[in-house]
Amino acid sequence: MKKLIMLLAAAALAASMAQADAKTGQKVYLKTLKAKFDNMNGTKFAAEHTVAEWEDLFADGGAGFIKEYGERFPKAVPVLTNPAMQKKLQDVGDFAKEYGSDSGNVPSCG
Repeated sequence: MKKLIMLLAAAALAASMAQADAKTGQKVYLKTLKAKFDNMNGTKFAAEHTVAEWEDLFADGGAGFIKEYGERFPKAVPVLTNPAMQKKLQDVGDFAKEYGSDSGNVPSCG
């Protein structure tokens, strides 16, 4: 019984940590990227791709994401390619994957 409780506690902690990255990514998107992406709200942004597509775009440090969104929104390139943005992009990726079009989840940001 004690092992079961420990396992459940570990699973809850892992889930909360994953959610924290998605929440951080949501904040980064709203504060930093939304204006560069023609004020596309977070719900519409996350629903642009499926979870698997987001995983592909954010693989290799977000190279696919930077390429696609840099081409679509040229004014975002300086922000997307800024080295200080690299970790934040992974959080944005967590946000996008959490709320991808086939995830069944809907973010609270409009």
